[in-house]
Amino acid sequence: MTNPAFLSDIEAIRSIDAVPVILSMVKHLTGMRFAAVARVTDSNWVACAVDDSIEFGLKPGGELVLESTICHEIRQHKQPVIFGHASTHAIFSAHHTPKTYGLESYISIPIVKANGDFFGTLCAIDSVPANLDEPAIAKTLTLFAQLIAMSLDTQSRLQATEVELSNANELGRLREQFIAVLGHDLRTPLSAVRMSTDLLESKTEDKRSLSLISAIRNSSVRMGVLIENILDFARGRLGGGIPLQRKLVDDLQQTLQLTLDEVKASHPNVTFVHALDVPGGVYCDALRISQLLSNLLGNAATHGSTSAPITLKAYSENDEIVISLTNQGTPISAQLLPLLFEPFTRSEAGQRCEGLGLGLYIASQIATAHNGTLSVTSNIESGTCFVARFPAQFKWL
Repeated sequence: MTNPAFLSDIEAIRSIDAVPVILSMVKHLTGMRFAAVARVTDSNWVACAVDDSIEFGLKPGGELVLESTICHEIRQHKQPVIFGHASTHAIFSAHHTPKTYGLESYISIPIVKANGDFFGTLCAIDSVPANLDEPAIAKTLTLFAQLIAMSLDTQSRLQATEVELSNANELGRLREQFIAVLGHDLRTPLSAVRMSTDLLESKTEDKRSLSLISAIRNSSVRMGVLIENILDFARGRLGGGIPLQRKLVDDLQQTLQLTLDEVKASHPNVTFVHALDVPGGVYCDALRISQLLSNLLGNAATHGSTSAPITLKAYSENDEIVISLTNQGTPISAQLLPLLFEPFTRSEAGQRCEGLGLGLYIASQIATAHNGTLSVTSNIESGTCFVARFPAQFKWL
């Protein structure tokens, strides 16, 4: 029976989606068959997450006698402990832990939170020797331990902020401020994941492992896009609007073409037809305009018909830049149309949604920040057409 005192710790680790992948990668990197995240206090050793291929017998919530573990010592000095062959090791050949549990190989990395509090360890064990001399192994596991610690810190900040929000008079505004903070905090562990995937890819040639690494990288890229959308959403809702760095741009047409090419590559089953005729010397934030177009293209590819092409036009008209995107498919309902540029609209309306539902909202905010507009029409005859307009040159108001 799980000690009730540790239920919250077990739940905190369980809620970190990356932990199962981390444990799997720890086993793959080390060649060892048991990996776990353990909560270690001054009196208890409790398994919070386990990946066991040797039937060691531990499940989440299971405990070991604290004094029988090396983690008890790690809690005091907060340094990793690594050995690959206990019976020949100068120190651990006589240590009670390998003898008690029949271990030959062992690695344990401390998980230390930002405030210096020791949470526990990321560890792996096996009854047979393992080659753990490669420095990249310890470095990678240390990154994984840091990722877990940062995720725990984010959860703690989330819980603390939620308590504060419950007592705040401006509940809605504080919630949006929290989203912005959370988005910033998520960037750090995401960087650790990306660094780890690059390191792992350079150390393996196994096709199955490379496929798993590729999946992790693609997920991290997707997560990066979601984080940026969350930040842009928070900025827009807090009243300051999406920030721009506007300047005279001579290659906006090339930027739009590159954006189209990227979306094409990620949607190989969709046909795109385009006509781009954008002059030089456009006063805008080219990266934000690229983001606007990417959001519109992604929306069209996701919700439009794959049997008809998506048509993109970009041109100048009456001192304005016009970006027009048309796709075919089921028209947007009249009830949904007026709300389309509000956040989360598609998911709330029961529409098929593969993200946070922020893409069109952010595209609209980018147009507004350029003193422009983003509009939409949708019917069976003409399809769904989004039109973004903004001044080509700076104008004093």
